[in-house]
Amino acid sequence: MLRKQMETYISKTLNGDTIELYTEEKAYVKKHQLLADDITIVEIENTTRFTDAYIELSDKETEELIKEETAAFLKQPLEYLKTNKNEFLYFESSWFDLIGVEALSLEVDDVFGTYNAMFGLKFQKKMGDALKAYFNQELQGDMGTFSMIFNQGDGLWDVNFALNAVQGFKEEMTLGEAFQLIYHFLFNLNEAIEEEQ
Repeated sequence: MLRKQMETYISKTLNGDTIELYTEEKAYVKKHQLLADDITIVEIENTTRFTDAYIELSDKETEELIKEETAAFLKQPLEYLKTNKNEFLYFESSWFDLIGVEALSLEVDDVFGTYNAMFGLKFQKKMGDALKAYFNQELQGDMGTFSMIFNQGDGLWDVNFALNAVQGFKEEMTLGEAFQLIYHFLFNLNEAIEEEQ
């Protein structure tokens, strides 16, 4: 799936003999030799990745919208969610579409105090064992750092994992850095699953 998505992305963004790519995409394109040797890759700063994001803050209990935010909100510290435990952040970006992620939200768990990422993941049901193996291998911490169940209705895996368990997590990070870490983690998941097939 990732290779096909990347090939589509390349065909849309290739500008003559130059293409702009972020770190993860650049590494993937080079590793899988998706570009001709005469194409110049310009690496883009990851901090600009989510300028297209659609962001909502909502009440956890009622799911009522509190307000929509712009990408500038991502400069807020991650701890914003700990200070405002009654809120969750809903996040959409074309970048998450690229890696098969739908309806991403981030909140602080009321019981454990961890930062939980919840989303739908576009993988076939038969990929369950491979997905679980990746989460078990890559998440650091005790059992219960993730849960996943296949939703027959929409054909997605409903996934919930503790961002605190991802290598590179720091509570001092901004919301933007947190979403970049989630993206990096899930991009690598896509690549790992693809390579196993």
